[in-house]
Amino acid sequence: MILRYTDRSKDDIELAFEWYEKQRRGLGFDFFDCVEASLKSILRFPEMYEKVYSDFRRCVIRRFPFSIFYTIEGDKIVIHSIFDNRQDPPKMP
Repeated sequence: MILRYTDRSKDDIELAFEWYEKQRRGLGFDFFDCVEASLKSILRFPEMYEKVYSDFRRCVIRRFPFSIFYTIEGDKIVIHSIFDNRQDPPKMP
């Protein structure tokens, strides 16, 4: 499977990284590590995570209050959002 990122998901991860780095140096990299571990799990077992809306699946990131929203499209996994779970639910992708 191939991972593809939307512009929104790239922006989401960049903003989260910058915010965590401002909180404590190195915490942004800890966040990246947890995101990467979740992405590896998604790649190994893409259908393991439940569908939460239409074809969108959700993987909750360990240790940080974020979820990865993605779809499976043929041989691609499209990452639509790295969503901050502290936001209002209507903002979910």
